[in-house]
Amino acid sequence: MTKREFMEKVIAVVEDSELKEFAENEIAKLDTANQRRSAKRAEKAKENEPIKENIKEVLADGGLMASEIGEKVGHSTQKITALCRQMVEDGVLKVEDVKVTGKGKRKAYSLA
Repeated sequence: MTKREFMEKVIAVVEDSELKEFAENEIAKLDTANQRRSAKRAEKAKENEPIKENIKEVLADGGLMASEIGEKVGHSTQKITALCRQMVEDGVLKVEDVKVTGKGKRKAYSLA
């Protein structure tokens, strides 16, 4: 049960106006926090758009691993991996396992 669900049940069941008011205030705080979090995500998405475009340009020549993309784009492997994962979910990229000598399998990204 989430905090929101709990507070909604308190409002529905409890007759004490003080408790209901407290629960309503808690729900309002949750709403405010969710709005802030959503705005922050939208801001990050805007910041990442140029990087995603760079990734597409780099992959125009063929598939690469995240570390190789990161070197060419100038960002960390972790950031590139996260962005590539998003792009795979959006259908922009495709991913496949590639065997790397001495390192096992790695993921390589290419344009879909």
